[in-house]
Amino acid sequence: MTHTLENRTAIVHGAGGSLGGGVARAFAAAGARVFLAGRRAGPLEAVATDIAAAGGAAEVDVVDALDEAAVEAHAASVVDRAGRIDVSFNLITRGDVQGVALLDIAAGDLLRPVTTGLMANFLTARAAARRMVEQGSGVILHLTSASSQGSAPGMGGTGAADAATEAFMRDLAAEVGPQGVRVVGLWTAGVGDTLTDEKLAAVAGPNAPTAAQAVAGLSQASALRRVPMTPQVADVATFLAGDGAAAITGTIVNVTAGLVLR
Repeated sequence: MTHTLENRTAIVHGAGGSLGGGVARAFAAAGARVFLAGRRAGPLEAVATDIAAAGGAAEVDVVDALDEAAVEAHAASVVDRAGRIDVSFNLITRGDVQGVALLDIAAGDLLRPVTTGLMANFLTARAAARRMVEQGSGVILHLTSASSQGSAPGMGGTGAADAATEAFMRDLAAEVGPQGVRVVGLWTAGVGDTLTDEKLAAVAGPNAPTAAQAVAGLSQASALRRVPMTPQVADVATFLAGDGAAAITGTIVNVTAGLVLR
């Protein structure tokens, strides 16, 4: 690890998930004090235990990223405990439904990832940005799948959800940049060590590929003939959160192993 987040305070929403936990561990390893936020205490506590065992600092906070009052109260609580918020990263799941043609998909299944993703990113980013503007610095990170950049059958609302979050990211970057706050996105898809048969079935239904099939197919379609892995995504996020990326805002870093070439 060459990046440093010493003396930084980071909030990771969705830290109990595979990717969120990986990012939280990387932030802690880089020196950040990490606040692990999510709806269920158990997965968050498991990540906190890992971080503590590695000599890092983490606190567990049960927070629903779709609860406006709870998100605002949590941001205020982090400032009370740590003095500031330097990094906020939203990694919650959106409830995407794939594997169904647009002519057949239910309206609720199409719109869920759009409304859930945009609302969660808006609420968490706004709460953090309000504090960051006051202190004159900070970094807000978002993650999407790059589905906004291409067309594929059976993707449901994923592309629209990505596009909405990315547009919000650019607008926010323009507003808070003059106050020293950066807003940056990451593209990644098919992160190999996060895929399971159960997760794929939950998104794409009974005709979903197995995890092994998905990794093989995505690898064949990517320029590097492989899929990204959690440590690679987490390392890029850690770089973007630190001073080495001080000139980067309002854009998206591609961590898809060449699945998307843009």
